[in-house]
Amino acid sequence: MAQFRAIEDPYLKERGRDVEQVADRLLKALSGASQLGVGRNGGGEPLIYVAQDLQPADMLQLRGVLGFVFEQGGIHSHTAILARSLRVAAVTGVDDATGRIRDGDFLILDGDAGKVIVRPDEALLEQYRERQRQAAERERLLAQLADVDCVTQDGCRVTMLANIERPEEAEDAVRAGAEGIGLFRSEFLFLNRCQLPDEEEQYRAYRQVLETLQGRPVTIRTIDVGADKILPAQALIPGATSALGRRAIRYSLAEPEMFLVQLRALLRASVHGNLQILLPMLTQPHEVDEAMLLLAQARQELASRGEPVAEHIPVGGMIEVPAAALSAGIFASKLDFLAIGTNDLVQYTLAIDRTDQRIAHLYDELHPAVLRLIALTIRAARKASKPVCVCGEMAGEHRVAPLLLGMGLRSFSMLPSRLLRVKSEVLKVDTRQLTPLVRRMLVQDDLGSIRRGLACLGIEDASAMPSFSGAVNA
Repeated sequence: MAQFRAIEDPYLKERGRDVEQVADRLLKALSGASQLGVGRNGGGEPLIYVAQDLQPADMLQLRGVLGFVFEQGGIHSHTAILARSLRVAAVTGVDDATGRIRDGDFLILDGDAGKVIVRPDEALLEQYRERQRQAAERERLLAQLADVDCVTQDGCRVTMLANIERPEEAEDAVRAGAEGIGLFRSEFLFLNRCQLPDEEEQYRAYRQVLETLQGRPVTIRTIDVGADKILPAQALIPGATSALGRRAIRYSLAEPEMFLVQLRALLRASVHGNLQILLPMLTQPHEVDEAMLLLAQARQELASRGEPVAEHIPVGGMIEVPAAALSAGIFASKLDFLAIGTNDLVQYTLAIDRTDQRIAHLYDELHPAVLRLIALTIRAARKASKPVCVCGEMAGEHRVAPLLLGMGLRSFSMLPSRLLRVKSEVLKVDTRQLTPLVRRMLVQDDLGSIRRGLACLGIEDASAMPSFSGAVNA
């Protein structure tokens, strides 16, 4: 593997990572070692999984694991996001974790602070147990907000939506009081399999989510592969797994037959609920035009089969690269709604690989350039009278909710586990007071001034967030 790591070309370097993971699986199979999916040790105790790295597809196989520790990756990688959706703690970028942590070590995994404590003493264990009890009490109190209308102190209605990766998570969204699904990452149906899901399998998954939401809007994003979301079964197009390559909508348009299968499944499912289709990582207006032509073709093919389809299905676009944000007005004129994907928007604006722990400290969603692009997109959508939502991880940060509200945002989509915490902050604020403060923040040129501005908005410290960390036997 050292030869791959020494290669400068990023595409070939990434292939080394793929080969390494395949080799590891093969060696485990040949040796009879335990495979992924085993979440308990020989004594039946739950485990913390410690590894160099793990693909999101592999994480979906694990059952009964209470936490993850990875040497690689950042807090905004898809692996970390998936861990949060599974409601387990994950700490990434831990130097030499596999060398310093031994089988049988007792660990405290603090997912909020990004800390791993090896072999803690009893006093520290009790301290964290008390924090767990406090977190459980906060969650109990927050649960009372599930059926409360989300309205600010000055009467502004704010829509609270949920992000999901798997159909079964739709029930969690409903329990949290979500008013709909703002982002269903459909690519997780495609991961960790030998064959791509056919039309019928996709149709059943989409139908399940739509029926669970019982008429609430469900926004399903078309397949977004690339970067750290690699399809083992995909017919590999050069550059398909690169963050700057033929990924997301580029991949779908390059593989129209695969894309048509998904579009037909989506259209068939549309009669079972309130479907919205979301196109990922748009950069060029013609990508919308090409996708709409394929959508029309899929509709025509279903009509020839006698399959019913909803008459009107809103189609939106992800704004997650600077080019799209700067052209938000053009995209708003072509689409029914916009969704701001802050995870990739930060990555592409700051030229930072969000999976690289060595530069994770440079990834900052409060960077002035990022905030201005978000504000620009919100203004463009409102000018065009089109709905706009933030569906990246930033939407689930309760500390920045007032900032987004002050920009004019009125729709948030986040992990179900974070929805009520953010909602509690939204209920407290008066947007009339926020707006002038946020305007002054957006003209600042340094992070320090912006952070001081956040303090003026009266946001609570991060330590108040519910924690899903715990002390378990590793």
